[in-house]
Amino acid sequence: MTVQELLNTFHAAASDPAGQFHKYLDAGEKVVLTAPVYTPEEIIHAMGLVPFGAWGGDLALNKSKEYFPAFICAIMQSILELGIAGAYAGASAIVIPSLCDSLKCLGQNWKYAVKDIPFIPMTYPQNRANTVGKAFAKAGYERVITDLEKAAGAVFSEDALARSIAVYNAHNAAMRKADAAIAAHPEITASQRSDVFKSAWFMKKEEHTALVNALLEALEKTDGDAGRGTLPVMTSGILCDSPSLLQIFDELGLRIVADDVAAESRQYRTDAPEAGFAPLDALAEKFSRMDNCSVLYDVDKKRADLIAETAKARGAKGVVLVLTKFCDPEEFDYPIIKKSCAAAGVPLTLIEADRQMVNYEQARTLLEAFRDVL
Repeated sequence: MTVQELLNTFHAAASDPAGQFHKYLDAGEKVVLTAPVYTPEEIIHAMGLVPFGAWGGDLALNKSKEYFPAFICAIMQSILELGIAGAYAGASAIVIPSLCDSLKCLGQNWKYAVKDIPFIPMTYPQNRANTVGKAFAKAGYERVITDLEKAAGAVFSEDALARSIAVYNAHNAAMRKADAAIAAHPEITASQRSDVFKSAWFMKKEEHTALVNALLEALEKTDGDAGRGTLPVMTSGILCDSPSLLQIFDELGLRIVADDVAAESRQYRTDAPEAGFAPLDALAEKFSRMDNCSVLYDVDKKRADLIAETAKARGAKGVVLVLTKFCDPEEFDYPIIKKSCAAAGVPLTLIEADRQMVNYEQARTLLEAFRDVL
Protein backbone atom coordinates (compact mmCIF):
# COMPACT_ATOMS: atom_id res chain seq x y z
CA MET A 1 0.00 0.00 0.00
CA THR A 2 1.12 3.56 -0.68
CA VAL A 3 1.54 6.19 2.02
CA GLN A 4 -1.72 7.83 0.96
CA GLU A 5 -3.62 4.55 0.95
CA LEU A 6 -2.37 3.79 4.46
CA LEU A 7 -3.27 7.28 5.68
CA ASN A 8 -6.74 6.79 4.21
CA THR A 9 -7.06 3.53 6.17
CA PHE A 10 -6.09 5.25 9.42
CA HIS A 11 -8.58 8.02 8.68
CA ALA A 12 -11.40 5.57 8.01
CA ALA A 13 -10.92 3.97 11.45
CA ALA A 14 -10.34 7.26 13.31
CA SER A 15 -13.39 8.97 11.82
CA ASP A 16 -15.79 6.03 12.26
CA PRO A 17 -15.38 4.53 15.75
CA ALA A 18 -18.99 3.30 15.62
CA GLY A 19 -18.21 1.32 12.49
CA GLN A 20 -15.14 -0.21 14.12
CA PHE A 21 -17.12 -1.00 17.28
CA HIS A 22 -19.85 -2.83 15.39
CA LYS A 23 -17.35 -4.59 13.16
CA TYR A 24 -15.98 -6.40 16.19
CA LEU A 25 -19.42 -7.05 17.68
CA ASP A 26 -20.73 -8.40 14.36
CA ALA A 27 -17.73 -10.75 14.21
CA GLY A 28 -18.81 -12.23 17.55
CA GLU A 29 -16.10 -10.51 19.58
CA LYS A 30 -16.69 -9.19 23.09
CA VAL A 31 -15.73 -5.53 23.41
CA VAL A 32 -14.66 -3.79 26.63
CA LEU A 33 -14.59 0.01 26.72
CA THR A 34 -11.46 1.69 28.06
CA ALA A 35 -11.83 5.18 29.48
CA PRO A 36 -8.99 7.74 29.81
CA VAL A 37 -6.26 8.02 30.73
CA TYR A 38 -4.44 4.72 31.42
CA THR A 39 -6.41 1.48 31.48
CA PRO A 40 -4.76 -1.97 31.70
CA GLU A 41 -5.55 -2.94 28.12
CA GLU A 42 -3.06 -5.79 28.26
CA ILE A 43 -5.31 -7.60 30.77
CA ILE A 44 -8.41 -7.11 28.62
CA HIS A 45 -6.52 -8.30 25.54
CA ALA A 46 -5.13 -11.33 27.40
CA MET A 47 -8.65 -12.43 28.31
CA GLY A 48 -9.65 -12.66 24.65
CA LEU A 49 -11.62 -9.40 24.73
CA VAL A 50 -11.28 -6.35 22.47
CA PRO A 51 -10.19 -3.17 24.29
CA PHE A 52 -11.95 -0.18 22.71
CA GLY A 53 -11.18 3.44 23.52
CA ALA A 54 -13.97 5.55 25.02
CA TRP A 55 -12.77 9.15 24.96
CA GLY A 56 -16.13 10.70 24.19
CA GLY A 57 -16.92 12.69 21.08
CA ASP A 58 -17.70 16.13 19.75
CA LEU A 59 -21.42 16.39 20.40
CA ALA A 60 -24.05 18.41 22.26
CA LEU A 61 -24.47 17.43 25.90
CA ASN A 62 -27.98 16.95 27.21
CA LYS A 63 -28.73 13.91 29.40
CA SER A 64 -25.25 13.87 30.96
CA LYS A 65 -25.92 17.28 32.46
CA GLU A 66 -28.39 15.60 34.79
CA TYR A 67 -25.42 13.81 36.39
CA PHE A 68 -22.54 16.28 36.07
CA PRO A 69 -22.16 19.95 36.94
CA ALA A 70 -21.58 22.25 33.97
CA PHE A 71 -18.01 23.01 35.06
CA ILE A 72 -16.59 19.51 34.66
CA CYS A 73 -14.46 18.10 31.85
CA ALA A 74 -16.54 17.64 28.69
CA ILE A 75 -14.63 14.45 27.82
CA MET A 76 -16.27 12.77 30.83
CA GLN A 77 -19.65 14.29 30.03
CA SER A 78 -19.55 13.15 26.42
CA ILE A 79 -18.56 9.59 27.39
CA LEU A 80 -21.62 9.41 29.61
CA GLU A 81 -23.78 11.13 26.98
CA LEU A 82 -22.82 8.48 24.42
CA GLY A 83 -23.44 5.73 26.97
CA ILE A 84 -26.93 7.03 27.78
CA ALA A 85 -27.72 7.40 24.06
CA GLY A 86 -26.88 3.73 23.45
CA ALA A 87 -23.78 4.34 21.33
CA TYR A 88 -21.91 1.67 23.30
CA ALA A 89 -24.75 -0.86 23.38
CA GLY A 90 -23.34 -4.37 23.16
CA ALA A 91 -20.16 -3.65 25.10
CA SER A 92 -19.44 -6.20 27.83
CA ALA A 93 -18.10 -3.64 30.33
CA ILE A 94 -16.31 -0.32 30.74
CA VAL A 95 -13.06 0.02 32.70
CA ILE A 96 -12.57 3.48 34.22
CA PRO A 97 -9.39 4.46 36.07
CA SER A 98 -9.58 6.85 39.00
CA LEU A 99 -6.68 9.17 38.22
CA CYS A 100 -8.60 12.42 38.58
CA ASP A 101 -11.73 13.63 40.37
CA SER A 102 -13.72 13.79 37.12
CA LEU A 103 -12.95 10.14 36.33
CA LYS A 104 -14.10 9.15 39.81
CA CYS A 105 -17.38 10.94 39.14
CA LEU A 106 -17.73 9.30 35.73
CA GLY A 107 -17.52 5.81 37.20
CA GLN A 108 -20.11 6.45 39.88
CA ASN A 109 -22.51 8.18 37.48
CA TRP A 110 -22.08 5.44 34.88
CA LYS A 111 -23.41 2.85 37.36
CA TYR A 112 -26.75 4.65 37.54
CA ALA A 113 -27.04 6.13 34.05
CA VAL A 114 -25.91 3.16 31.92
CA LYS A 115 -27.08 0.09 33.84
CA ASP A 116 -26.70 -2.40 30.98
CA ILE A 117 -22.90 -1.98 30.70
CA PRO A 118 -21.08 -2.93 33.92
CA PHE A 119 -18.66 -0.38 35.35
CA ILE A 120 -15.27 -1.79 36.40
CA PRO A 121 -13.03 0.53 38.42
CA MET A 122 -9.25 0.54 38.14
CA THR A 123 -7.88 2.21 41.25
CA TYR A 124 -4.28 3.32 40.82
CA PRO A 125 -1.90 4.58 43.52
CA GLN A 126 -0.38 8.03 43.10
CA ASN A 127 2.75 7.07 45.06
CA ARG A 128 3.45 4.33 42.57
CA ALA A 129 7.22 3.72 42.54
CA ASN A 130 7.62 2.07 45.95
CA THR A 131 6.82 -1.50 47.03
CA VAL A 132 3.48 -0.55 48.55
CA GLY A 133 2.44 1.36 45.42
CA LYS A 134 3.25 -1.59 43.17
CA ALA A 135 1.29 -3.95 45.44
CA PHE A 136 -1.65 -1.53 45.38
CA ALA A 137 -1.60 -1.38 41.57
CA LYS A 138 -1.43 -5.18 41.34
CA ALA A 139 -4.44 -5.48 43.65
CA GLY A 140 -6.30 -3.12 41.32
CA TYR A 141 -5.45 -5.30 38.35
CA GLU A 142 -6.66 -8.38 40.21
CA ARG A 143 -9.96 -6.60 40.87
CA VAL A 144 -10.28 -5.82 37.14
CA ILE A 145 -9.63 -9.47 36.27
CA THR A 146 -12.28 -10.71 38.72
CA ASP A 147 -14.84 -8.21 37.42
CA LEU A 148 -14.10 -9.05 33.77
CA GLU A 149 -14.53 -12.75 34.48
CA LYS A 150 -17.95 -11.96 35.90
CA ALA A 151 -19.04 -9.41 33.29
CA ALA A 152 -17.74 -11.08 30.13
CA GLY A 153 -17.33 -14.72 31.14
CA ALA A 154 -13.68 -14.45 30.16
CA VAL A 155 -10.77 -16.47 31.53
CA PHE A 156 -7.43 -15.04 32.68
CA SER A 157 -4.04 -16.72 32.51
CA GLU A 158 -0.54 -15.45 33.23
CA ASP A 159 0.77 -17.01 30.01
CA ALA A 160 -1.81 -15.14 27.94
CA LEU A 161 -0.93 -11.91 29.73
CA ALA A 162 2.76 -12.40 28.92
CA ARG A 163 1.86 -12.72 25.24
CA SER A 164 -0.35 -9.64 25.39
CA ILE A 165 2.41 -7.61 27.04
CA ALA A 166 4.66 -8.52 24.10
CA VAL A 167 1.93 -7.41 21.66
CA TYR A 168 1.52 -4.06 23.43
CA ASN A 169 5.25 -3.45 23.72
CA ALA A 170 5.57 -4.05 19.98
CA HIS A 171 2.81 -1.53 19.38
CA ASN A 172 4.48 0.99 21.68
CA ALA A 173 7.73 0.64 19.74
CA ALA A 174 5.96 1.07 16.41
CA MET A 175 4.17 4.21 17.61
CA ARG A 176 7.38 5.74 18.91
CA LYS A 177 8.99 5.12 15.51
CA ALA A 178 5.96 6.55 13.74
CA ASP A 179 6.10 9.69 15.87
CA ALA A 180 9.71 10.29 14.81
CA ALA A 181 9.13 9.31 11.18
CA ILE A 182 6.14 11.60 10.73
CA ALA A 183 8.17 14.50 12.15
CA ALA A 184 10.64 13.96 9.30
CA HIS A 185 7.90 14.03 6.65
CA PRO A 186 6.38 17.53 6.36
CA GLU A 187 3.91 16.31 3.73
CA ILE A 188 1.92 14.56 6.49
CA THR A 189 -0.58 17.04 7.88
CA ALA A 190 -1.66 17.55 11.48
CA SER A 191 -5.00 15.91 10.64
CA GLN A 192 -3.31 12.86 9.11
CA ARG A 193 -0.93 12.54 12.05
CA SER A 194 -3.91 12.61 14.41
CA ASP A 195 -5.57 9.81 12.44
CA VAL A 196 -2.56 7.55 13.01
CA PHE A 197 -2.78 8.04 16.78
CA LYS A 198 -6.56 8.19 17.16
CA SER A 199 -7.21 5.05 15.12
CA ALA A 200 -5.18 3.04 17.65
CA TRP A 201 -8.03 3.38 20.16
CA PHE A 202 -10.49 1.67 17.81
CA MET A 203 -8.47 -1.25 16.49
CA LYS A 204 -6.91 -4.38 17.89
CA LYS A 205 -3.29 -3.59 18.61
CA GLU A 206 -2.00 -6.37 16.32
CA GLU A 207 -3.98 -4.86 13.42
CA HIS A 208 -2.83 -1.33 14.18
CA THR A 209 0.82 -2.33 14.59
CA ALA A 210 0.78 -3.99 11.18
CA LEU A 211 -0.58 -0.81 9.59
CA VAL A 212 1.92 1.41 11.40
CA ASN A 213 4.83 -0.79 10.33
CA ALA A 214 3.54 -0.68 6.75
CA LEU A 215 3.42 3.12 6.98
CA LEU A 216 6.99 3.23 8.30
CA GLU A 217 8.15 1.06 5.41
CA ALA A 218 6.32 3.22 2.88
CA LEU A 219 7.71 6.44 4.36
CA GLU A 220 11.26 5.09 4.06
CA LYS A 221 10.74 4.97 0.29
CA THR A 222 9.78 8.65 0.07
CA ASP A 223 12.10 11.64 0.43
CA GLY A 224 9.76 13.81 2.53
CA ASP A 225 10.47 16.95 0.50
CA ALA A 226 6.86 18.06 0.07
CA GLY A 227 5.56 20.56 2.61
CA ARG A 228 8.91 22.10 3.53
CA GLY A 229 7.21 25.49 3.86
CA THR A 230 5.26 24.43 6.95
CA LEU A 231 6.09 25.64 10.47
CA PRO A 232 7.00 22.87 12.98
CA VAL A 233 5.30 23.02 16.38
CA MET A 234 4.73 20.71 19.35
CA THR A 235 1.36 20.11 21.00
CA SER A 236 0.55 19.28 24.61
CA GLY A 237 -2.63 18.49 26.52
CA ILE A 238 -5.10 15.70 27.20
CA LEU A 239 -6.72 15.56 23.78
CA CYS A 240 -6.03 17.18 20.41
CA ASP A 241 -8.23 15.33 17.94
CA SER A 242 -10.93 17.81 16.94
CA PRO A 243 -11.20 17.81 13.11
CA SER A 244 -12.15 21.50 13.14
CA LEU A 245 -9.12 22.47 15.23
CA LEU A 246 -6.71 20.28 13.25
CA GLN A 247 -8.02 21.78 10.01
CA ILE A 248 -6.94 25.18 11.30
CA PHE A 249 -3.45 23.82 11.99
CA ASP A 250 -3.34 22.56 8.41
CA GLU A 251 -4.69 25.76 6.87
CA LEU A 252 -2.14 27.84 8.78
CA GLY A 253 0.72 25.55 7.84
CA LEU A 254 1.40 24.44 11.42
CA ARG A 255 2.99 20.99 11.32
CA ILE A 256 3.05 18.86 14.49
CA VAL A 257 6.52 17.35 14.89
CA ALA A 258 6.09 16.14 18.49
CA ASP A 259 3.43 15.92 21.16
CA ASP A 260 2.88 15.58 24.87
CA VAL A 261 -0.77 14.61 24.54
CA ALA A 262 -2.38 12.07 26.87
CA ALA A 263 -4.35 10.40 24.06
CA GLU A 264 -1.27 10.27 21.82
CA SER A 265 2.44 9.86 22.65
CA ARG A 266 2.06 9.68 26.43
CA GLN A 267 0.49 6.26 25.95
CA TYR A 268 3.60 4.79 24.35
CA ARG A 269 6.52 6.04 26.44
CA THR A 270 6.70 3.13 28.87
CA ASP A 271 6.89 -0.60 28.19
CA ALA A 272 6.12 -3.42 30.62
CA PRO A 273 9.26 -5.50 31.28
CA GLU A 274 9.09 -8.87 29.54
CA ALA A 275 11.72 -10.55 31.70
CA GLY A 276 12.46 -10.66 35.42
CA PHE A 277 8.84 -10.27 36.55
CA ALA A 278 5.69 -12.36 36.64
CA PRO A 279 3.31 -10.86 34.04
CA LEU A 280 0.96 -9.17 36.51
CA ASP A 281 3.92 -7.81 38.45
CA ALA A 282 5.34 -6.55 35.16
CA LEU A 283 2.22 -4.43 34.62
CA ALA A 284 2.56 -2.98 38.12
CA GLU A 285 6.22 -2.28 37.39
CA LYS A 286 5.23 -0.53 34.16
CA PHE A 287 2.87 1.78 36.00
CA SER A 288 5.51 2.50 38.64
CA ARG A 289 7.85 3.73 35.88
CA MET A 290 5.30 5.97 34.17
CA ASP A 291 5.77 9.70 34.60
CA ASN A 292 5.54 13.14 32.98
CA CYS A 293 1.76 13.35 32.90
CA SER A 294 -0.63 15.78 34.56
CA VAL A 295 -2.70 12.98 36.13
CA LEU A 296 0.32 11.15 37.57
CA TYR A 297 1.67 12.51 40.85
CA ASP A 298 5.07 14.17 40.48
CA VAL A 299 6.17 16.64 43.13
CA ASP A 300 8.99 17.88 40.88
CA LYS A 301 6.75 18.41 37.81
CA LYS A 302 9.43 17.09 35.46
CA ARG A 303 6.90 17.12 32.65
CA ALA A 304 7.43 20.85 32.15
CA ASP A 305 11.14 20.47 31.38
CA LEU A 306 10.43 17.42 29.19
CA ILE A 307 8.10 19.49 26.99
CA ALA A 308 10.70 22.20 26.48
CA GLU A 309 13.49 19.68 25.85
CA THR A 310 11.40 17.66 23.38
CA ALA A 311 10.37 20.78 21.46
CA LYS A 312 14.00 21.83 21.04
CA ALA A 313 15.16 18.31 20.14
CA ARG A 314 12.51 17.99 17.42
CA GLY A 315 13.12 21.44 16.00
CA ALA A 316 9.70 22.78 16.98
CA LYS A 317 9.53 26.56 16.74
CA GLY A 318 6.97 26.69 19.55
CA VAL A 319 4.56 24.75 21.76
CA VAL A 320 0.76 24.85 21.50
CA LEU A 321 -0.87 23.77 24.75
CA VAL A 322 -4.40 22.57 23.98
CA LEU A 323 -6.14 22.93 27.33
CA THR A 324 -9.24 20.82 27.81
CA LYS A 325 -11.77 23.12 29.43
CA PHE A 326 -12.22 22.50 33.17
CA CYS A 327 -9.33 20.01 33.30
CA ASP A 328 -7.85 20.89 36.70
CA PRO A 329 -4.65 18.77 36.43
CA GLU A 330 -3.71 20.44 33.14
CA GLU A 331 -4.62 23.89 34.44
CA PHE A 332 -2.39 23.40 37.47
CA ASP A 333 0.53 22.36 35.25
CA TYR A 334 0.23 25.28 32.83
CA PRO A 335 2.08 27.96 34.86
CA ILE A 336 4.97 25.54 35.44
CA ILE A 337 5.12 24.61 31.74
CA LYS A 338 5.02 28.27 30.78
CA LYS A 339 7.92 29.05 33.11
CA SER A 340 9.99 26.12 31.85
CA CYS A 341 9.42 26.97 28.18
CA ALA A 342 10.31 30.61 28.82
CA ALA A 343 13.55 29.60 30.52
CA ALA A 344 14.42 27.37 27.56
CA GLY A 345 13.55 30.06 25.02
CA VAL A 346 10.65 28.06 23.56
CA PRO A 347 7.59 30.18 22.64
CA LEU A 348 4.32 28.86 24.10
CA THR A 349 0.68 29.61 23.44
CA LEU A 350 -2.49 28.25 25.03
CA ILE A 351 -5.79 27.52 23.35
CA GLU A 352 -8.88 26.07 25.01
CA ALA A 353 -10.75 23.06 23.63
CA ASP A 354 -14.08 21.55 24.56
CA ARG A 355 -15.97 18.52 23.26
CA GLN A 356 -18.99 20.76 22.71
CA MET A 357 -17.15 23.36 20.62
CA VAL A 358 -18.19 23.71 17.00
CA ASN A 359 -16.50 27.01 16.17
CA TYR A 360 -12.76 27.34 16.79
CA GLU A 361 -12.41 30.83 15.35
CA GLN A 362 -11.00 32.23 18.59
CA ALA A 363 -8.37 29.48 18.46
CA ARG A 364 -7.70 30.38 14.82
CA THR A 365 -6.99 33.98 15.79
CA LEU A 366 -4.62 32.89 18.56
CA LEU A 367 -2.83 30.42 16.29
CA GLU A 368 -2.53 32.99 13.50
CA ALA A 369 -0.92 35.42 15.92
CA PHE A 370 1.37 32.68 17.25
CA ARG A 371 2.40 31.71 13.73
CA ASP A 372 3.24 35.33 12.92
CA VAL A 373 5.32 35.62 16.10
CA LEU A 374 7.21 32.43 15.25
